[in-house]
Amino acid sequence: MVTYGAAQLAGVTAALGRSATVPGTAWATDPATDQVVVSVDQSVTGAKLAQVTAATRQLGDAVRVEKVAGVFSPRLSGGDAIWGGQYRCSLGFNVRNGSTYYFLTAGHCGNVASTWYADSGHTQLVGSNQNSQFPGNDFALVKYAASYTNHPGTVGSVDITGAANPTTGTAVTRRGSTSGIHSGTVTGLNATVNYYSEGTVTGMIKTNVCAEPGDSGGPLYGGHTAYGLTSGGSGNCSSGGTTFFQPVVEALNTYGVSVY
Repeated sequence: MVTYGAAQLAGVTAALGRSATVPGTAWATDPATDQVVVSVDQSVTGAKLAQVTAATRQLGDAVRVEKVAGVFSPRLSGGDAIWGGQYRCSLGFNVRNGSTYYFLTAGHCGNVASTWYADSGHTQLVGSNQNSQFPGNDFALVKYAASYTNHPGTVGSVDITGAANPTTGTAVTRRGSTSGIHSGTVTGLNATVNYYSEGTVTGMIKTNVCAEPGDSGGPLYGGHTAYGLTSGGSGNCSSGGTTFFQPVVEALNTYGVSVY
């Protein structure tokens, strides 16, 4: 037996959206504790903190507040992996529609570059954006160039054979071009993240897996199942952190593509 349940917690989430949408905050439902967990990063101080505190107090013990290190931000930077303009991101999952091949990455990556390369010198063309959605969602679809034919349906050496939405407590692994491979668990669902200057994304997967700038767009998976695309978070892979992921099933359905 639970005190609140899914329907009432959905109402709590809606109330937070009306009264606590402050840059540097995030919230997600935790069915295990029957609460909505509100995360507050280090940028939330003064009047902003007072606003969040007042909003959460009105909702009683249906809400739990936690402070997190660092500042919530999309995981985007200059580096290697897939390159667009001056930015570096990570490829998410290779997907296809019939005989046409694409890959998924983060929408905030797709917003800053229309053409992607496999090297920082922009000599090896990978593909071009077909669509990008951010904020609100955080996914983008890139069509492979005809000249680029090396796009196996794997994440590293792991064959991805399907896609699903995880549940709270699911063991997950993330792979990114900056910090490599890290694992953890899903700690919340239907998360809302208010990035400091980039806007709000909703419906995210919350995890305790770390990520760093340049990991944006990279895959979240478990076994052979695709779960999500790296959106952003706080902290790093030295001290740990919180990372949010765009559910991949939504992106697949939006674009009419599938993993393989």
